[in-house]
Amino acid sequence: MMRVVVAGLGVQGRKRLAVAGRDVVATVDPVAPEARYRRIEDVPVGDYDAALVCTPDQAKLLLLSYLLARGKHVLVEKPLIAESDDELRTLQTLATQHRVACYTAYNHRFEPHLVRLKRTLDSGVLGRIYLAKFFYGNGTARDVRDSAWRDRGLGVFPDLGSHLLDATLFLFGRPSAAAEVWRSRNFENRAPDHFHFGFRQSAPELDYEVTLLSWRNTFRCDLFAEHGSAHIDGLCKWGPSTFTLRRRVLPSGRPPEENETLQCADPTWQAEYEHFLGLCRAPASNLDRDLWINGVLNAVRRELGEASSISANSARP
Repeated sequence: MMRVVVAGLGVQGRKRLAVAGRDVVATVDPVAPEARYRRIEDVPVGDYDAALVCTPDQAKLLLLSYLLARGKHVLVEKPLIAESDDELRTLQTLATQHRVACYTAYNHRFEPHLVRLKRTLDSGVLGRIYLAKFFYGNGTARDVRDSAWRDRGLGVFPDLGSHLLDATLFLFGRPSAAAEVWRSRNFENRAPDHFHFGFRQSAPELDYEVTLLSWRNTFRCDLFAEHGSAHIDGLCKWGPSTFTLRRRVLPSGRPPEENETLQCADPTWQAEYEHFLGLCRAPASNLDRDLWINGVLNAVRRELGEASSISANSARP
């Protein structure tokens, strides 16, 4: 049995706690009254093998450094971001030196219809992929605005956008072009609550939109290709989720299509935890993914900062 500590008892931490179940030997949180410990340093090092880190972003790097240096496997909630890539490379080195797994959790990789889309792409049945459009939205703008730590930085972009960046790697591999920002808006929040970005010069072209202003939770994927198209509507955690595969008719006409609708409890958390346990048995990390995602986030941050400076300068007399 893997002996696990859950660090952070917010929404994500409680989900991880429920999934890990009897593997959990301790919980850590500086304020939650039910947590057994207030600091990770207070947990006896010999009492556990792995940690599920579900803390605010700014606490993650120090926690991971502490855990990896002591030979503990780590699952950390996304995104894992840093001002410098060197900070992530240091974690990668620690994980390698101590032969432990360091895994950043992107549970949507285990969403059944994203897994099916990946199989469809790998089969080649759609031929050349022209364009993939994703929309991912929820209605948490007010929750984020009222949070003590979430309404800052790039806002919705690292929160929901990081899922789509990870989906990019999962489905298509690393884009051949740099990310472009087409819209960044602050409608209700201090940090951006609506973001439209993508990889226009890449093959396939990728178009992503994320928002905290979709009052009904929404996930859509529309993929257009040489021999047909594929579409996902909804995630399992929100209710019915539908996958549609259409086969092109030449020269034109109504395409035959396959449809599958799932209505089930969210299967991704359990599947991801089991995946993490497998990584612990043969230690590995996915920090190369984090380095790329972090690079995109920092490039966008610089682009928006420069755009703000240009706007401010042009406004001067």
